[in-house]
Amino acid sequence: MYRIIRNLLFLFDAEKIHRFTMAILKFAASSTYVKKWFLLMTGPEDKPVKCFGLTFKNPVGLAAGFDKNAEYLKAMEMLGFGFVEIGTVTPLPQPGNKKPRLFRLPKDKALINRMGFNNDGAVKIAKRLSQFRKQQTTILVGGNIGKNKITPNEDAWKDYEKCFLTLFDVVDYFVVNVSSPNTPGLRDLQQKDSLRKILTHLQSLNKAKIIPKPILLKIAPDLNEEDLNDIIDLAMEINLDGIVATNTTISREGLSTDTEKVAAMGAGGLSGAPVFRRSTELLYKISERTGGQIQIIGSGGIMAAQDAFVKSKAGASLVQIYTGFIYAGPSLIRKCVKAINTPDK
Repeated sequence: MYRIIRNLLFLFDAEKIHRFTMAILKFAASSTYVKKWFLLMTGPEDKPVKCFGLTFKNPVGLAAGFDKNAEYLKAMEMLGFGFVEIGTVTPLPQPGNKKPRLFRLPKDKALINRMGFNNDGAVKIAKRLSQFRKQQTTILVGGNIGKNKITPNEDAWKDYEKCFLTLFDVVDYFVVNVSSPNTPGLRDLQQKDSLRKILTHLQSLNKAKIIPKPILLKIAPDLNEEDLNDIIDLAMEINLDGIVATNTTISREGLSTDTEKVAAMGAGGLSGAPVFRRSTELLYKISERTGGQIQIIGSGGIMAAQDAFVKSKAGASLVQIYTGFIYAGPSLIRKCVKAINTPDK
């Protein structure tokens, strides 16, 4: 059934249809009867998971970028997600890159995006989250934070500080995003010295709080071995709570989609099935190098339940989906939860 709906939706502009479908889901989540039906459909498989000192109702979350402005949290809870990562949030609102900036590659079960951190800004999003917090909810919310496009890299730490302080009371954990390919120069912040400055500053702010919040780092799948090891070692040195592995890739290797068509789409991060192998390799390397001391959220290319299971076995404590959710539909959430909760496959 979902495949038929998806094929119809794929006839329209990707970004416009995303807003349209999310508006429908948001409306559905406001109906007690619809909500009860969804909860009945998604209820029995939940098995709480403790991670970063938090208790997640299940290990399957929605990756950052889908609900940038924390507008659809009740709808995502209704569908069965254990947690949602909102953002990426920047201190000031910004429109993002020029449209079109989101493209589908159905032959590859993939997306290319160059959204550019379009969001409402930290203050407005914090107010929205504050209202959400007044409702009874079982879903945890992560705040994925980044820098504004106009902020030079040498001042990036100030943007992360502003987002951290503004969102602190309304999110359950933070993810520092220095790995998106769609903000010029952002990935340079993955270099050891730049990263140390940002993370140690956030850690010091966090320690000053009565109850600190978990801080995680989201990394790119395109890191070389040396840079990856530097990041892992830094994370262990400063007692970072976790790593999200991984963001989108700038690679276009091995795609089935026509080369000219892909080139015409232009720059951007590739997500979906083509990212699975590389992101899982990095996940495993992180787990091996840290000896399981740092917990990992596995993200990248989960298109089926078996993919979630593989991420879990590679060392992920939690997983996130995005592109797979678009291609496989809401049933993927429950299937992934069941696969992870099944001890033997």
